[in-house]
Amino acid sequence: MYVCLCQGVTDGQIREAIYEGCCSYRDVREATGVATQCGKCACLAKQVVRDTLGDIQSASAALGYPAGFVPA
Repeated sequence: MYVCLCQGVTDGQIREAIYEGCCSYRDVREATGVATQCGKCACLAKQVVRDTLGDIQSASAALGYPAGFVPA
């Protein structure tokens, strides 16, 4: 689903940026350009980042050790 129409950023691209090493909304914004033009998508983009980081944290807890993602 498109999150940012101005920059053409999808929720999948936001998740991919996190899997490749972005650890915050700011990192994702710099990597993808999401919410850098009109800003209307910022709330949705932040929610996708929060959800994805939460999923990663839950997966780490279930594994019993920190799951790391190494940038490609």
